Amino acid sequence: MKKLPIGISTLEFIRRDNYYYVDKTPFVKKLVDNGKYYFLSRPRRFGKSLFVDTLKQAFLGNLHLFEGTYLENNWNWEKKYPVIHLDLSKTVNDNVENFKGSLDCILQDIGEDYSIALEKPYPNLKFEELIKKLYKKYNLEVVVLVDEYDKPILDNIENIEKALEIREVLREFYSILKASDQYLKFVFLTGVSRFSKVSIFSGLNQLNDITLSPTFATICGYTQSELETVFKDRLEGVNLEELKYWYNGYSWLGEKVYNPFDVLLFLSEKIFRPYWFETGTPTFLMKLILNNKVFLPKLEEIKANDEILANLDVDFLKIENLLFQTGYLTIRETKKLGLRTIYILTYPNFEVKSSFNNFFLSDILPSVSDKEDAQNSIVEAIEENDLEKIKTALHSFFASIPNDWYRKNDLDSYEGFYASVVYALFTGSGLNTKAEDTTNIGKIDLTVFYQDRAYIIEFKVVEKDSEGKALNQIKEKKYYEKYIGSCKEIYLVGIEFSKEKRNIVYFEYERL
Repeated sequence: MKKLPIGISTLEFIRRDNYYYVDKTPFVKKLVDNGKYYFLSRPRRFGKSLFVDTLKQAFLGNLHLFEGTYLENNWNWEKKYPVIHLDLSKTVNDNVENFKGSLDCILQDIGEDYSIALEKPYPNLKFEELIKKLYKKYNLEVVVLVDEYDKPILDNIENIEKALEIREVLREFYSILKASDQYLKFVFLTGVSRFSKVSIFSGLNQLNDITLSPTFATICGYTQSELETVFKDRLEGVNLEELKYWYNGYSWLGEKVYNPFDVLLFLSEKIFRPYWFETGTPTFLMKLILNNKVFLPKLEEIKANDEILANLDVDFLKIENLLFQTGYLTIRETKKLGLRTIYILTYPNFEVKSSFNNFFLSDILPSVSDKEDAQNSIVEAIEENDLEKIKTALHSFFASIPNDWYRKNDLDSYEGFYASVVYALFTGSGLNTKAEDTTNIGKIDLTVFYQDRAYIIEFKVVEKDSEGKALNQIKEKKYYEKYIGSCKEIYLVGIEFSKEKRNIVYFEYERL
C-alpha cells in the first residue's frame, strides 16, 4: 500500500518515495498547447502548489518524474527551459519594507541557483533583470511560475492601508511580465483570491483566467473517478456515499471534485472530521458577516453575477466573493437572465456547511461549553422528538449571550440575527437542514429533517411581547404540503423573538 501525500506539494518526493499520485499532467499539456499566460484561483489546500511544481518539473525536463503519466509520451523532453518559481508564501508581510526585502531575497536565491548575479535595486527591476539574463544565458524563453501570488495582500486584509501599499508593490512587480513578453515561454500565477486585473495585473491584458473554465474545472481536487481508481485499495469498507456527502461538491462549472486535503486525512484516520475547516478559518470573515448583518440562512442560496465572482479588491470587499473564493461557497448551478449569467452559490458539502455555522456560534459566545451544551441538547431533543427540550435549549443559549456583546456588535438593527443563530445551532449540530425552502406560495424559514420526520420552523421578530403569528403563518400558507408523502411525521414550529428581551417569547408547535 502506498503512502498518503498529506501536506506534500513537491512532485519529486511523491514520485520517488512511493506516494499515491493523481495524474493531473493532461492539464499541463493542454495549457501549453493553448496559450502562454494563465491565472488560476482555488481555495487553500487544494493542490495548487503541487500543480505548480508539476509544471516546473515538466519545463525543467525531468522525465524520470513523469514515468507512467500522461505527459511521459506527450511532451518534448529534449528542451529544458529556465524556470523562475516564486512562492510568495515565503515572503515576510508584516510591513511593505520587509515584504520588498524578502521578495528581493527570493529573486537573489533564484539568481544564485542559475549562477547569475543580480544588481538592480528594486524587486520589479531585479525580476526583469533575472528574466533577461536567463534568456541570454540559455538562449531560451523563460518560464515564470508564481504560487500564492496574493498571500502578501491576504495577510494584511484587515489593515487596508498596509494591504494597499503591498498591492502597489505587487502591481509594479507583475507589470514586468508584460514588458518581458519576448523573453517568456509560459507564465502561470495561482492563489486563493481573484483580485481584479485593474487592481493588481494592470496592463497584463493577455492573462487568461481559467478559474471558471469548464475545461480546467478539475485541474485541482479529486474527481469521483480519480478517487475510486487511485485510492482503490484504501477504500475497502468505506461508505462512498457518506464520503461524498462530507467532502465532495466543489464546482467550477464542471465536474464536482473532492477537497484533496480532506480525502487524504480521512483515508489516514478513517474518521469523518472537518479536516480542511480545522486548518484555519479567518476570523475577519465572521467580522464581515456580522458587520454586514448577513442573514446566515441566505448562504444556502446566493445569486451572483460575473462581476461579483471575478473582482475582489482590498478596498471593496464583497462577502459573497470572499466566501466563494476561499472555498466556503461553491457554484451549484448557472442560469441565463437575458444576456447575463447568474451563478447560484451554496455550501459545497456537509463539512463546510456544518463547520461554518458552528464557527459562527463560537464567534458570538465567550464560552464554548455553552454552545456545546445547547447543540447536544438540540440533537438529543430531535432524536427523542422532544420539542419542549428544544425550546429550553434555545432559551438557555440566547440567555448565555452577554448583553455587552450585542452593544459591541451593533446588532439592534440586525433583524436576521435571531433566525441566523437558530439556523446555525441546528446546522452546526450536524443535523440535516434546509433554509429558505421554496413552496408554491412562499418560503419556509427552516426545515430540519431527521429519519422520517420533518420539522417546519417559522421565525418572527417582535419588538417586545409575543404576537402569536408564527405558527399560524405555517398553517395558513400550508408549507407542510411539500412534505406530505415524503415524511411520515411533520411538525409545525412557530418561534418569536423579542428585540427588547433578546430571547424567545413564543414557542408553539403541533404535529400535523
